[in-house]
Order: sequence, then structure tokens, then C-alpha cells
Amino acid sequence: MNKITQDMRFKQAVIEYSFKHGVTKAAIRYKTSRQNIYRWKAKYDGTVRSLADGSHRPDSHPNQHTDAEIKLVKDMRRRNPNAGLVVFWVKLRQRGYTRSISGLYKLLRRINGNPIKLPNPKYVAKPYEQMTYPGKRGQIDVKYVPSVCLAGEAVEDAKENGGYYYQYTFIDEYSRFRYLEAFKEHSTYSSAQFLKHVVEKFPYAIECIQTDNGAEFTNEMGNTKKKPLTLFEQTLEKLGIRHKKIRPYTPRHNGKVERSHRKDNEEFYASHKFYSFDDFAAQLAVRQRQYNSFPMRPLNWKTPKDVLFSFQNV
Repeated sequence: MNKITQDMRFKQAVIEYSFKHGVTKAAIRYKTSRQNIYRWKAKYDGTVRSLADGSHRPDSHPNQHTDAEIKLVKDMRRRNPNAGLVVFWVKLRQRGYTRSISGLYKLLRRINGNPIKLPNPKYVAKPYEQMTYPGKRGQIDVKYVPSVCLAGEAVEDAKENGGYYYQYTFIDEYSRFRYLEAFKEHSTYSSAQFLKHVVEKFPYAIECIQTDNGAEFTNEMGNTKKKPLTLFEQTLEKLGIRHKKIRPYTPRHNGKVERSHRKDNEEFYASHKFYSFDDFAAQLAVRQRQYNSFPMRPLNWKTPKDVLFSFQNV
């Protein structure tokens, strides 16, 4: 013990006084027993640190682990270095170990037998295919309009369709150019109508559309064995557009449209109210123009509109 306590200094003062005046007078003056003073004097070597209290921990305990049990635990830990406490305790009990799990935990702490935690395998993303021209692939997704953004007439109007308005979004992967449209419902019919409008508005031919596996796009996640084409998929076939579906429950594979929806939340829905469906559609059109006219770092600080319409001159 490196710390010098007040108790150690008291003992030293008693001993020094006993050397001059005797043990009896020291006991009377400092109100302690003569036996204590004799015991302290036996320990004292001239330094205050020699008067530090020793450990009060007992040398043994009737219920402590036996040598055989400790050997069993060490041998098992050597063979199972990564097993957690519960799994390790169960394995030991299968070999005759009878102690509690808390007792095992204390023993492992004492013998440095804690499990060695293996590192979690890191996710290594595959290289993402970069689009080389507009229309090579676009992403489509649907966003629920937050109900807190609805006010007045829009609240009652939305109740007739599940309590929401919906934002359909198309984004061209090459230019980040977006086309947005407001709908009162999200269904395969709405998706098909939106697709037709995208093809009409986008100035280049679209080769591929990527979506998630929502029921408004595909029947892949349905419970039936037969997977008939939805109206959206039939429209894609008629238009000669390939349909690419991302892995189920993996929205990051549709990352560009998902990120654009996050920016919509932060920059648009967080500060706007809609008082009717027509009001929502009008404000959404303004949002579309603002987004397509804003410079972006992935585009070398060009706007999506500039990248899209300057493609022929590149």
C-alpha cells in the first residue's frame, strides 16, 4: 500500500510516545490498549508504512473451489476460449460441475479466464455499377407524407385513403434528376400511372427501373405460389423497360432514392404544411424544381438539370 493513512500516523505517534514514557502511559494518553501497542511495536521498523493494515481477506473458505474444479475450469477454458459465460457454464455442468453461475464468474475473473471475444465479420460492399448515360437505370420508390404536415381540408381528405398522401419519386442514377408526383393512394395502379408519366417527362429513353419488393410494384413477396405480374410490371413490359428488384428488406440497395427521401424530410416536410391535395401537389412541384437546380458534390457541384441536359455536349 503506497497511501499513508491517518490511522498509520496515529499508530506511529503512539509508538514514539511509548519509547519515551512507556507503554502504560502511552495507552492511557491515547486511550488504547497495551496489547495494541505491543502488537504495533512488533510490526514497526521505523517507517510509517510498516504500520499499514494487512489484508482482512481469509486465506481459505469452506466452500471455495477445489483444486480439481479449478483444473476442470482451466482445461475447459483452454478448449473453449470464445464461449460466453452461460454457454461455458452449461458445458461445465455437463462434465459434473456443480457451482453456481455467479461463482463461476468470480473464479474466471480471478484466474483471467474471461472469454476472448471474436471480432464481428465486416460487411464488404460490392462495387456499385456506375451509370454512364441518362436513362440507363432509374430508381422508383414511394414515400408516406408525414401526417403532421397535413392541415385543414387535407386531414379529412387523407382519411378516406388511409390517412396519408403519397409522394412517388423517380431518380435517374446518372444525373440524379428527379421527377416527383403526388398521389392519394399507393397501389400498383398508381405505380403504373406514375411510370407512364415518368416516360413522358424524362427526355431520354429509360432502359431499366429499379424498385423494392413492395406490393405496389411486384407480387414477389405475396403468400401465393403463383406470382402474376402486377399492372406496374405489365406496363414495364409494354414499354420495353427492364425491371430490377432489390434484395428484400435491403433498402440501401435503393440508396439514391432513399437518400433523396431523407433530404425531403429534412429540407421540405420538416417546414411545410399542406391544406389540400392540390396544395400538396403544387408545393411538391416546387420542391422538384429546387432539387433539380441545386448543385451536388457527387456531380462535381453541378445541378442534376445541368448534367442531364448537357449530356450530348460532353
